[in-house]
Amino acid sequence: MSTPPRARPNTTDLADVSGPAAAEEGIAPASDRGPRHVAFIVDGNRRWAHARGHPVEKGHREGADNICRAVHWCEAVGIETTTWWLLSTDNLNRAAAELDKLLDIIAELTHQLAAAGHWRMRHLGDPRLLPDALATALCEAQTTTCRNQGPQINLAVGYSGREDILAAARRIAHQAVKSAGFSVSERSFAQALSTVGLPDPDLVIRTSGEQRLSGFMLWQAALSELYFCPVLWPDFTQADLHCALAFYTNRQRRFGK
Repeated sequence: MSTPPRARPNTTDLADVSGPAAAEEGIAPASDRGPRHVAFIVDGNRRWAHARGHPVEKGHREGADNICRAVHWCEAVGIETTTWWLLSTDNLNRAAAELDKLLDIIAELTHQLAAAGHWRMRHLGDPRLLPDALATALCEAQTTTCRNQGPQINLAVGYSGREDILAAARRIAHQAVKSAGFSVSERSFAQALSTVGLPDPDLVIRTSGEQRLSGFMLWQAALSELYFCPVLWPDFTQADLHCALAFYTNRQRRFGK
């Protein structure tokens, strides 16, 4: 027997994202063993909508609304950096009717997070693949929030882990040709990736029951703990985040030692 969908509040706009996070539902801040960087593959928005007889746009909006809540939950437990995979390069092949609405929702989410004036934001992905309005919104958010004091929020939009590695390889090749003494190393390669300056994710959370990375942060997540949650992203709660963090805390990360 299938589990009935969880009820969600009826929202028409993205959740309020103003101000610093406050602890909710009694979840204590993360211990010293907690992850510094958590990356999210926010999967299941379309299935959430189909299960309720809603248009797909409603699922994407509910998903964006839940990200607004989740950034607060992450800050409340001391997570310093979060990455949210909102749109892969493969997603750009979806039907125009769905894709156009999704791109608008991502632009709205970007504006709201930036307008809070709290988090530092960064775009991961190729802006050339995106409509000008969205590419501009992501670029402006990164510029205007760089001096904020809150945690780091990375929005992966038009992102592919393979393309990130290929782009880094091109930069490395160009540098090697230009500088005879240039040394190709793990460190120099990492500095050529779009995530330069960011810590690798300690924990990757994927919702909706799918158990694969689908090309997400292939280099950066090489040593990450992977947590696959059966809950569709719009139904993901602060308690679900707590379960993922408990899973992480109980892992023994030996890094080959």
